[in-house]
Amino acid sequence: MKKLGFGLMRLPSTDANDPSKIDMEQVKQMVDAFLEAGFTYFDTAWMYCGFQSENAAREALVERYPRERFTLATKLHAGFLKGKEDRDRIFNEQLRKTGVDYFDYYLLHDVGVDHYEIYNRLDCFDWLMEKKRQGLVKKIGFSFHDHAQLLDQVLSEHPEMDFVQLQINYLDWDSEGVQSRKCYEVAVKHHKPVVVMEPVKGGTLAQVPEAAEKLFKNYAPNRSAASWAVRFAASLDQVAMVLSGMSNMQQLLDNTSYMADFKPLDREELALVRKAVDIINANIAVPCTGCAYCVDGCPKHIAIPKYFSLYNADMQEAKDKGWTPQGEYYDRLTHLFGKASDCVGCGQCERACPQHLPIIEHLKAVAGHFGK
Repeated sequence: MKKLGFGLMRLPSTDANDPSKIDMEQVKQMVDAFLEAGFTYFDTAWMYCGFQSENAAREALVERYPRERFTLATKLHAGFLKGKEDRDRIFNEQLRKTGVDYFDYYLLHDVGVDHYEIYNRLDCFDWLMEKKRQGLVKKIGFSFHDHAQLLDQVLSEHPEMDFVQLQINYLDWDSEGVQSRKCYEVAVKHHKPVVVMEPVKGGTLAQVPEAAEKLFKNYAPNRSAASWAVRFAASLDQVAMVLSGMSNMQQLLDNTSYMADFKPLDREELALVRKAVDIINANIAVPCTGCAYCVDGCPKHIAIPKYFSLYNADMQEAKDKGWTPQGEYYDRLTHLFGKASDCVGCGQCERACPQHLPIIEHLKAVAGHFGK
């Protein structure tokens, strides 16, 4: 397979504040273009796009193409498991929602210290092996958001896993919080193929600071900033697939243009990436990927990733620019969502955050910044 996968997490929407309102006509056009370019891997999950992503996969892909034309991955999330009976209930519903008879790849979603305990307690690893024996799943694995030591433990205790999905991008590569490099090295140690998620870090590396953009453009004027991020991840030897959550046709056409005949980054290009990391780390305020796991259960219905995105954008503006649009966007969003200052400090968001961000403190900064 070509190394680019279509992540169905950030699909185009007809309502910017409701990800479940998917623009299906645009998604169909994107699916057509993706397959026409020779790519086949699609990645969805139970709760993506307000629980509508799997339905979108059926309508845009499964009902319009022969089964042999594509490969489909989906996931089981521990947050929706109360007992063992929920495993089959959700799995069977996923088969119905997607319209397939089997999944090419099936993952236990977001393994970390808390979810790992749930998956073990509910015997999910053996359950998943049984699905594979029944032919309902071809390859089994898990996505992972935690430290490398735990990943080593999981892969040691469950060598039956066929692959692992990791957050890898050049900004997180040497991060002690995310530990991209260390986790990748653990996967190499266990001889597990790696599927990469968040290669562009939720769009952060598609819109890099001006100095980093200039660095890239001086070397290759026609390449997008996102292309450097995706190619960085795809250049790693153990990486089998790089997922990109493409939200519009422009992003899709850009990604497929340079990944159709993929060439790994050379030594000079890697040196440029390292320089870009230094530039970006000096500019970004909150390293949020926009996964939105923090939003579910927030008692004040605060649009946390949206506010962080606006805050980062405003902090990266030129200091002498004067008026910027981010404050206006923030004000408009507060008519639909709770304000950053409404946070009661319950900690639900921080417990759900795969990046382990100090969200409460960041929300205070956002409130102080936009509250002006």
